[in-house]
Amino acid sequence: MAQMFYNQLGSTGLKVSALGYGSWVSFGNQMETKEAKVLMAKAREFGINFFDSAEVYANGRAEEIIGEVVKELGWRRSDLVITTKVFWGGAGPNDKGLSRKHIIEGTKGCLERLQMDYVDIMLCHRPDTSTPIEETVRAMNYIVDNGWALYWGTSEWSAQQITECWEIARRLGMMGPMVEEPEYNLLAREKVEVEFLPLYQNYGLGVATWSPLASGVLTGKYSKGVIPADSRFALDNYSNLASRSLLPDVLGRVDNLKPIARELGISLAQLGIAWCASNPNVSTVITGATKESQLVENVKALEVIQKLTPELMDRIESTILSKPKKPEVFR
Repeated sequence: MAQMFYNQLGSTGLKVSALGYGSWVSFGNQMETKEAKVLMAKAREFGINFFDSAEVYANGRAEEIIGEVVKELGWRRSDLVITTKVFWGGAGPNDKGLSRKHIIEGTKGCLERLQMDYVDIMLCHRPDTSTPIEETVRAMNYIVDNGWALYWGTSEWSAQQITECWEIARRLGMMGPMVEEPEYNLLAREKVEVEFLPLYQNYGLGVATWSPLASGVLTGKYSKGVIPADSRFALDNYSNLASRSLLPDVLGRVDNLKPIARELGISLAQLGIAWCASNPNVSTVITGATKESQLVENVKALEVIQKLTPELMDRIESTILSKPKKPEVFR
């Protein structure tokens, strides 16, 4: 099995495994504590220390499952990097968003479900245009100052919004968002490769990416639009995502990657994960797995990174045709 390696989370001193394990979709929907325990134990065996969740995942059940597993396995808390997110906390008018009220109450709810005194990273799950960013910055620093989170960050924010956060934080002498969680894969690249470029140098932003396989599209299992019964796109609440993702042109380009994977003696999934992890600006790639075999396959992707020569990367680019155009610079 490939040796896990650890990256600095942006400019922080926090070390995170190159691959993380996320609970979106699976925990509380496709598996309960018994099944999650097996997979999380295997993830730790492989060296994964980064476990990601959110208050909205399975209406909080995903956090409960993580907490139950950690407690049952008796893991040392300092060995783990636990992240979760606040934004969608319930139906009430103050149970969602990034107001000071919801950030504080939502954080307390997350910790209660996780059965933990703190999380390593608390993220703002989406930007909240109805709340002043300064209120959010102050509230996130409040939970850090109280020891409920060690760092804070954002998920699916724009570079402009993150920059505004940082400028406010610097003016107030506070901590800015140290990590952003964007979607990143061979089919979704604009933010990580273009939009966020100034943020890495200006603010030391760390990146923890999600959906490295584009919700399974990059595994090749949806060839010709066929949806396997045990896939996430077969779930009723993911039918809209399936209709947006399973486009003939996209599936055709993904199928054209298969010969490259075959020549390397690897799966298409391993190629996709290794490609994400090879980006030097990516601190950790959050993966998902509902079967032990999937987790094993994901970790083996680490062995592929060294095989991604410049020539091979060029070949991948010419096949997938998804490279974003960088803005022109006029001097």
